[in-house]
Parts: sequence; structure tokens; C-alpha cells
Amino acid sequence: MTGYLLLEDGSVFRGRSVGAPGAAFGEAVFTTAMTGYQETVTDPSYTEQLVCFTAPMVGNYGVAEERGESDRPHAKAVLMRRLGAQGWADWLAEHGLLALDEIDTRALVLRLRDEGAMRAAAVADEREMPVEDGLEEIRAQPLMEGQALVARVSAPQRYAFSDEGDVRVAVVDYGTKRSILRRLARAGAAVTVFPHTAQPDELAEFDGVVLSNGPGDPEPLRDEVESVRGLLGRTPVLGICLGHQLLGLATGHRTFKLPFGHRGANHPVLDRQTGRVLVTSQNHGFAVEPTEEVGATHVSLYDGTVEGFDFPELRARSVQFHPEAGPGPHDAWPILERWVEELKP
Repeated sequence: MTGYLLLEDGSVFRGRSVGAPGAAFGEAVFTTAMTGYQETVTDPSYTEQLVCFTAPMVGNYGVAEERGESDRPHAKAVLMRRLGAQGWADWLAEHGLLALDEIDTRALVLRLRDEGAMRAAAVADEREMPVEDGLEEIRAQPLMEGQALVARVSAPQRYAFSDEGDVRVAVVDYGTKRSILRRLARAGAAVTVFPHTAQPDELAEFDGVVLSNGPGDPEPLRDEVESVRGLLGRTPVLGICLGHQLLGLATGHRTFKLPFGHRGANHPVLDRQTGRVLVTSQNHGFAVEPTEEVGATHVSLYDGTVEGFDFPELRARSVQFHPEAGPGPHDAWPILERWVEELKP
């Protein structure tokens, strides 16, 4: 079956449908990670996105239930140069995820790097939706800027992930990955997950609070920012990815949309305090504007955007990258463990 990816500028990339039928609309983005394809598509941060993998073959080591970062895929479509194994295609189809292989991913990534992430459509069968019809629908879709998406992926109510631990940690779920929860539990924390609407008073009762990753634009999340602001100084806070951006907004910094985002497992980040460079796992389309403020502890060596904060007087710190490394390199692994250790009496 012949399908295609169509960008809002009219660029067409044809491929073979290997997943679910139909059409998927969203923002076309790319990730440079060589592994972790199942973790990628189940990461809630990929909500409303069509994900292109730059790795030349995807799916070659199969699938496993324990690799999921959530209970379902959140990416809208998967774009690949070559399908690595039928098991991956079967998993995609079973979960209703549209997928195309034989896409010229090099040309597609160069287009997105030059022109920025774009609204797009992935279509499994051109006979079902001709290109000219697809372009009209793409241009009717909302831009990613201004989209508040956390309500779509947050837990509907509070629940206990882990009851046993030396300290009690609350995780505010803006779209959290399971690997964050697992690593907190392994570090010795009893973990309770809260919906994105959690209020400062209930969170302040815990020994520490993690502000999780999540999808969309942080700017319209005004209620969430106010909740973070009301929590500062009352209990230790650690922000991750979107949580880092919300902490930035709560402390007077500004966020903006990156041209094509940081997505992959090979992003160099400078720790200003030690001079060490961490190779990190990242997945975000928005960032905190560069600043020379002393509280900005980490910076991207790609573009100078803020990759970490530390505000001792507010008992708050954050990182833009993913210290749980699900998937990715382990350079940043100690961050979660050290934070939990500091919470212990």
C-alpha cells in the first residue's frame, strides 16, 4: 500500500504503509536516538506529533511490554527509512498507530532542520486521501504554539506508584514517563502520582515534589505555573523537561519554541558548576531562553538554551534533559538518586 507524508509547505515524501490504516495529523518532528523506538512512541511528550526516526533501521530488536513509557502510544505516526522486523509493524498496527517506511528520512530531516517543525499529515493509502485534499486539512490544524496538552495525558486522579520507601515523593503528572517513577522508587522513595491540577498545599505535605515531563507549550499552563510558584520554598522541588520549563516560568524566566526541537539521546549539556559535559536524552520543542543568571546551572552546547536551574533559597532545581535515561545514555543518572538521598533524614 502506497502512502505519503505531506508537510504544510507542500513537500511530499512517499512511503509504504506498515502500520494502521487511515490518516494522522500533527507536528512532524525527528529524533536522533538510535534505539528506544518503543519508549519513544509511548512517551506522552510526543502527543500530537508525527515522529521521524533518523536511524536507518527501526524495529530490529522487537518489542516488549515492559519498555512502554505509558499504557499506550502517544505519537500520532511513525516515519522510518526501513522497517527492521515484522513484530514492530504488528505492534504498531495492533495499537492503531499509522506507520510508513521507505521514507527518505534524510531529505525529510534536512527539510525540518532548514524550515522548522511543521504541521503535517501521514496517510496510509493515497487512494483514500489524495495529496491535494491532505494539504487543505493540514493548514486547518492548530499550530503547536499555544497548545496546552497536559490535560490529555495527566492521570485523572491521585494514585500510589510505590508504597515503600525512606522518603515520600509526589510526582505531578504532566505526562510522566514510567521510567521516572521506577527510578525514584529504586532510589528509595515512596512515590505518589498527582494529576496536573494538584494544589500546593497537598503537595507541600511530601518530603519532595517532582514536576514531570509532558507535551505542548508551557506558556498557556498558567494554573500549573501558579501552583509551582505557590510550592516554592515549602518543600524540595525537582523539575524535569516540561517541569523545568514551568519552574523557569514560575521564577520569572521566558520560554520559546525551538525551530525543530531537541529530540534524541546524544545532546551535549555543560554543567557550569563542574565544567563536565553530559551526553543526555532529550525530547522537547520548547525551551527556556538563555540567561547568564547564576541559577542557570546547565546549558545546551548546541544553542545555549537553559538546561538546568538551581535555586537553593527556593529549595528548587530542574533539568531540561531526562535524567532517567529512558532511553539514552547514563551520564545524568545520578541526578535523581542524589536528589532522593538529600531528602532522607
